[in-house]
Amino acid sequence: MTETPPNPPVPPTPPTPLTLAEVEAKARAAHAAQTDKAGRPYAEHLQAVAEGVRARGGDDEQIAAAWLHDAVEDDALSEGWLEEAALSRRTKDIVLAVTKRAGEAPEVYARRILDTPGALLVKEADLAHNADPARLAVLDASTRIRLTEKYVKMRALLGL
Repeated sequence: MTETPPNPPVPPTPPTPLTLAEVEAKARAAHAAQTDKAGRPYAEHLQAVAEGVRARGGDDEQIAAAWLHDAVEDDALSEGWLEEAALSRRTKDIVLAVTKRAGEAPEVYARRILDTPGALLVKEADLAHNADPARLAVLDASTRIRLTEKYVKMRALLGL
């Protein structure tokens, strides 16, 4: 009588990647209690950046990153969550590239964005929405001037 060899272990199946709708829902939930500087729901900014990425020809990985672009920076989601999420490595890398770090020089931040494939388009859409004159108009003059100067400097560092 011949023994049947044991079946080799089956490798675990990778999780099904999150859909854009699932990424959007996660981002909206994570930022639900947050508002922007004008007091508007923060999800409006996320949606505008995602739409800006799409309008500029971005792919689904970049659109997913747009929805999540401020999640780690704002502590809405942890870096650990991002690493474990069923997202492409490219999407995760873009989110991490556009995540500003405390005390980080703008030049270092810009270089990381430029060095990460796909990140520049996400940051361009983010800056475009942040610098929208209609959004800036509702801010007090000193905040409006400070942010405008910040966005102009970052655009220059990024070659936009």
